[in-house]
Amino acid sequence: MNRKLSKLHFTLIVMLLGIVVGCSSSKGPQSDDVADADGSQSVPVIGFVQTGAESDWRKAHSESVRDAAKASGYDLRFADGQGKQENQIKALSSFVAQGVDGIILSPLVETGWDNVLEKAKKRDIPVLILDRQVDVKDDSLYVTYIGADTYNEGRLAAEWLIEETGGTAKVVELQGTPGASPTINRFKGFRDVIADHSGIEIIATQSGDFRRSKGKEVMEAMLKKHGDDIDVVYAHNDDMAIGAIQAIEDAGKKPGDDIILVSIDGVRGAFEAMVEGKLNCTVECNPLQGPMAFEAMDKILAGDTADIPKKQMIKDEVYDRDTAKDVIDSRKY
Repeated sequence: MNRKLSKLHFTLIVMLLGIVVGCSSSKGPQSDDVADADGSQSVPVIGFVQTGAESDWRKAHSESVRDAAKASGYDLRFADGQGKQENQIKALSSFVAQGVDGIILSPLVETGWDNVLEKAKKRDIPVLILDRQVDVKDDSLYVTYIGADTYNEGRLAAEWLIEETGGTAKVVELQGTPGASPTINRFKGFRDVIADHSGIEIIATQSGDFRRSKGKEVMEAMLKKHGDDIDVVYAHNDDMAIGAIQAIEDAGKKPGDDIILVSIDGVRGAFEAMVEGKLNCTVECNPLQGPMAFEAMDKILAGDTADIPKKQMIKDEVYDRDTAKDVIDSRKY
């Protein structure tokens, strides 16, 4: 009897030891160098909240972020806002609830982000603002902004136009999405330059929402209302300009000659239009921002934020019909 009990006790001890060892080897949410169950190394998870896919520029922007995340060894979770801020806020809140390691936000509009960014801050989840800026009461709600100087883009467009026209022209303007920082800045930058040139007159301005189809629709209405008074189209992005080109051709006019067109972004479609003589000028807004974003994210997650500026601006260039054919083959988007 005693021998049987001893054997039973020994068996129970072995089983208990197995349970303890098994529990101690299970993986929790620890550091990045802890292996997953399959032996692979866990990697930081980054949530990326995009505005949508409204243009060729935006598609190139998303692809740049995806490629850079993969090259840098991050697990990227993508959320498409589909052109609605409420969708972006829901996605950002979801990433916070998931406890991701970091968040990249390309905000549709400037305002309305304070509450959801405060949620991220309370969970110690760093946020990087990409492409479009935010207007928040507390700048500590995000680490840094990386993107183009969209105010300067508006200035560059106006400066090119003044030189091209000699400072005299009647302009119609196709604005971007209302409330978006590029719309606000390209609107203001353009006007700050032409304020000193009374011969440049904006006779109509309306939002085309950064979309080609909407740009065509708005341009059709402007042509019906203003007709031969239009000398110039200033479009806040290339897609709207290409839509305007279609409307101008449908109206029996020659884009690029009868009506000058200047736009912003520098996508391949704009270069093709310049080579064809239908677009006169585009101010580049480089969408290939992914590498800069993940270079910054490396430092952020390492706690090395001392040398990260609050704003990191990407340099842009101005291209017109005279230069387009020489560089079109080198364009990456």
